[in-house]
Amino acid sequence: MRLSVQARLGRMSPPLLVFIIFVILWQLVCQLCKIPSYLVPTPIEVVQAGVQNARDLWNAIWITFESAFLGFALSIAVGVISAFIMSQAKWIERSLYPYAILLQTIPIVAVAPLIIIWVGSGMTAIVVISFLVAVFPIISNTNFGFLSTDSNLVSLVKMYNNSRWTMTRKVRFPSALPQMFAGLKISAGLSVIGAIVGQFIAGVGGGSGGIGYLITETAANLQMAYLFAAAIASSLLGIFNFGLVNAVTTIFIGKWHESAIATE
Repeated sequence: MRLSVQARLGRMSPPLLVFIIFVILWQLVCQLCKIPSYLVPTPIEVVQAGVQNARDLWNAIWITFESAFLGFALSIAVGVISAFIMSQAKWIERSLYPYAILLQTIPIVAVAPLIIIWVGSGMTAIVVISFLVAVFPIISNTNFGFLSTDSNLVSLVKMYNNSRWTMTRKVRFPSALPQMFAGLKISAGLSVIGAIVGQFIAGVGGGSGGIGYLITETAANLQMAYLFAAAIASSLLGIFNFGLVNAVTTIFIGKWHESAIATE
């Protein structure tokens, strides 16, 4: 059931109200406590810095979005294929899953120098780092979805001597979609984090540095208002990516899965 405009506004009102209260309190605390701008700028100063540097900020956002999108797309392809392979047999899962966990547990700063040596600095290294940060939730959730298929449905398909491809296409994959999209929602934000971390470690400077370089530069120059604007922009980029995945989720499972059907 589609939500009406009034229902959508009702859902948006509480978080919007909390945001307004937070901004007002932030402004009042900075003014009443006379906190120096080089420590914590006021919201007005952050907005002014964002407007004054809108062109450079937008360019950094676009560069980061491009890197995060490529890393996210790569993580989807590798993650779904890996999960499908692991779901085919328990011995395959036991053989491969520890290495998927390894990708999640190794600090990215420990392998970043190797990535730079292997693929060079710049966009390629940033995409690889974004991929490494984002791929595990997709592997884990999608594999869980494949393995959680209703055993009665599996038995029914086997009874009619259908092929493994038919089993996957008509039973296992549709059953795994909710869990897969849950992993995609997590990875959508992680891909942005990975891209920014990649720009810290393996990025380039100047106008091609992205938000990661912009944050490093503004912090070094104590441009705190601009630094806050860049940090907020990175958060909004993560929210935008999450919103895109959420919209795609609604298209694929919004009409039949309980988690996406409005009950209020």
